[in-house]
Amino acid sequence: MNSNSTRSLKTVFLLSILIASGISVRAADVPQWVDLFNGKDLTGWVDVNTSPDTWSVKDGLLICKGKPIGVMRSVKQYENFLLHVEWRHMEAGGNSGIFAWSDAKPFGNRLPKGLEIQMLELDWVKLHTRNGKAPPIAYVHGELFGAGGLKAVPDNPRGKRSKSLENRCKGKGQWNVYDVVCVDGVVKLSVNGKFVNGISHVQYKKGYLCLESEGAEIHFRNMKIMELPPGITSAEQTAPLVK
Repeated sequence: MNSNSTRSLKTVFLLSILIASGISVRAADVPQWVDLFNGKDLTGWVDVNTSPDTWSVKDGLLICKGKPIGVMRSVKQYENFLLHVEWRHMEAGGNSGIFAWSDAKPFGNRLPKGLEIQMLELDWVKLHTRNGKAPPIAYVHGELFGAGGLKAVPDNPRGKRSKSLENRCKGKGQWNVYDVVCVDGVVKLSVNGKFVNGISHVQYKKGYLCLESEGAEIHFRNMKIMELPPGITSAEQTAPLVK
């Protein structure tokens, strides 16, 4: 099944829920997929603390060269949504990620506060083995955690982080698909067609999306978001607006 079919099924599923609930639904009320990246330029994104040549567009791909370390953020904040992202690392052991519900304010290590959805290349563990001891295999990809002091409760604890229950990512140069559900402080992550991780009670329930530059070239494509109805979100649960 291709990505368009998958997105259509998700839309039908949401519509079915509304109809079953007895809610009158107009076409305009049904959540729609919206492109986060238009394949031509960086419209919709704002550089936070990287360089003018960190992010570029070529052949319909969003390319991050990985240096310097930092992020660019979405123009607007998002609360409840479905996120679809396809990505591939171009270097062995590459490191990157997406921040959801972020304040987009870098500090310390130049990365912001937010819920990080980790993207590590398959050989990361091999390259970071020290004295015969490898880091946890589930750290390769798909780890979810509160970065920059953001509080959250892991489904599959590895300390304060939530680890993937299964390794499903592909290696250097191969495309991976992340489908992410972010609703009311709960995040669920699907890696290449299967849900493998989750985290809940996230401190922020509304904020910016950030794409991370962290030392290695990574490519993105088919970045789409479907905004869902808002919830009961207080000012304390909303990341501050960037002025």
